[in-house]
Amino acid sequence: MVDRPGGNPRAAVVGTGLIGGSVLLRLHRRGLDVTGWDPDTATRAEGRARGIPFPDELADAVRDRDVVFLCGPLSSLPETLLTVAKHTGPDCVLTDVGSTKGGIAGFAAAHGLSDRFVPGHPMAGAERAGLTAAVPDLFDGAAWVLCPAATGIERFRTLAALVIDVFGARVVPMAPDAHDAAAALASHIPHLLAGSLAGAVADADLRDAVLGLAAGSFRDGTRVAGTPAVRTADMLLNNRDQVLAQLGRVTGLLDRLAAALRAGDAVALVGHYQRARELRLALLDRELPPVVRDFPLGGDSDDELAYLLSLGAAGGHLTGCRVAAGTVTYTGHLSTAPA
Repeated sequence: MVDRPGGNPRAAVVGTGLIGGSVLLRLHRRGLDVTGWDPDTATRAEGRARGIPFPDELADAVRDRDVVFLCGPLSSLPETLLTVAKHTGPDCVLTDVGSTKGGIAGFAAAHGLSDRFVPGHPMAGAERAGLTAAVPDLFDGAAWVLCPAATGIERFRTLAALVIDVFGARVVPMAPDAHDAAAALASHIPHLLAGSLAGAVADADLRDAVLGLAAGSFRDGTRVAGTPAVRTADMLLNNRDQVLAQLGRVTGLLDRLAAALRAGDAVALVGHYQRARELRLALLDRELPPVVRDFPLGGDSDDELAYLLSLGAAGGHLTGCRVAAGTVTYTGHLSTAPA
């Protein structure tokens, strides 16, 4: 775990819905000194009822903290980042959990905060919302993207160790633009597809008959359509360019599948679904052996940064980050199988 002089880091969580609430509950369960804050009075009362300090004022919640998680809606993050930065010391590590990274990373850089702000995105969630839906185990084994930068590599190390040690997550280091492109296909377009399928059934004359027959494929294919609508729209709009660019790949494949179906082309259909099956099996059966890498502290961090970004871009992750004796040691995992 990352330590501060005299003990574990003091943390704050700003915005305590499903994700922020789950961050808060995990920190609290692990015994860290953590405060919460939420603009909703009832949510603050719920947090206090759970034995967690929830000041009424945001400044009081983040003052004298060592790390602050910004977990409000995407559209609120820039203003919240500036406010929290104003009320915290220069050594406080700031991070967010938003599902797009390019916009907030650029905003932080423009306001001189890249040395203390590490953009983040835990790849976990549920259809439910609010602190009452939060669970402290939400991030166990999940991928948690962190975006390192040369100006804030020390903050990245601090946060990476905290995410691994406290939350049990796998840290995926990525550049903000690489994250947004990958997240478009991994997360955002699935929301479009789920919404399209659920919407088509909602408008169909056979709606009730479909619901009566719906089993695993329909249930799993529409799961994320249960996400609160405002949250989904916020996510899609904040990554609009990447979603539209990657959506062209998906609609192109759908058009080719429809053409093969109209033509009765079984060979084309089988070929496509064989490739799709192989990708699905690769997702379930990936083997990523550990490899340890060391980098010296205090010098040029270019090699360290290049290693981190290449690891994430290649589908790898970190399960260890330790700083000792003038060295940072990473335990990285990368697939040895051919793409």
